[in-house]
Amino acid sequence: MSLSSESRLRESICRMGREFRALGLAPGTSGNLSARLDDGWLMTPTNVALGNLDPARISKLDWGGRLVSGDKPTKESFLHRAFYENRPEAGAVVHLHATHATALSCLEGLNEDSCIEPITPYFVMRVGRLPLLPYFRPGDPAMGEAVAKVAPHRSSVLLANHGPVVSGPTLEAAQSAMEELEETARLVLLLRGQAVRTLGDAEIQPLREAFNAIW
Repeated sequence: MSLSSESRLRESICRMGREFRALGLAPGTSGNLSARLDDGWLMTPTNVALGNLDPARISKLDWGGRLVSGDKPTKESFLHRAFYENRPEAGAVVHLHATHATALSCLEGLNEDSCIEPITPYFVMRVGRLPLLPYFRPGDPAMGEAVAKVAPHRSSVLLANHGPVVSGPTLEAAQSAMEELEETARLVLLLRGQAVRTLGDAEIQPLREAFNAIW
């Protein structure tokens, strides 16, 4: 990847951070973003609000997880590395503490195979099945090991009592998937206690064929 391409990625990460902050999806200094490079990946630094990112200070790590340049990366960089190492099509990863998705992650009785049912075609198309992973303390490397086990088959996960982690082939695709996940989680919470109609295989199959949806 050329220097100019890397510079554009740095700018895109900062723009995306501002957009997530403006949408209220990244309170305080929570959340982290990353993008794949040929020789490693770019990662948002620790203890920096996503709305205040500086392109020149974004962390650059090699494939051994070592800091090459920039500020110290987030302590949750292993979440991102788990996707990059186990999902070749992952070009970017987004982890947020978005309100509705995080609220959903705190509920009892969720389906661990996919904690959101196929209630809209857009969730099926942009996110797909959403496994619920167990609770781990923030910074626990075991969290990355749990993500690594499902990453070959799933593009996104929900961490119990913590929040969502989403991968995509590009930063823009990961952003779109994260926003779709948060909106669908909001719908799930609004619909609690109601009889909900979900999409069946006859409705999901055309989404697989037309949009390469994975469900």
